[in-house]
Amino acid sequence: MEKVLVGKYVKTHGIKGEIKIKSNFKYKDRVFKVGNLLFIGEKEFEITGYRIHQDYDMITLKGINDINEILPLKGNFVYFDKEKLNLDDKEYLDTDLINLDLYMKDRLIGKVQEISYVTKTKKLLIVDNHYIPYELIKNIDFKSKKIEIEEVSGLI
Repeated sequence: MEKVLVGKYVKTHGIKGEIKIKSNFKYKDRVFKVGNLLFIGEKEFEITGYRIHQDYDMITLKGINDINEILPLKGNFVYFDKEKLNLDDKEYLDTDLINLDLYMKDRLIGKVQEISYVTKTKKLLIVDNHYIPYELIKNIDFKSKKIEIEEVSGLI
């Protein structure tokens, strides 16, 4: 099983063990469903309730009925089984772009090393210490491990 990062457990809410998760995950509508399994740290939990409150995904977990039962895991990252996302051929995760070669026209710029999240919708590709706006992506070819971006003079 390949676990994918879907967010971070940042706070509790109330005394019954509900938690707040901060997440910019693209497919969270597939993750945060009653009955799905999440991993917080190394522990596995089943979701029994979900709602959105402000900028947080609010989760209740099976077997957690008291804040003290979940509080020790606060600050841990939250993961989900990638296979259970059921991605089709046109869907991908941001992390799937890491280590792909980035090209502008026919010129190799470098490999994507990281994705930086500036805001909920604004993302940057980090390539050899250059920040490339995500919106410049024209084409992604996973078979040839290549990303093509729009040509922008002075970008690099």
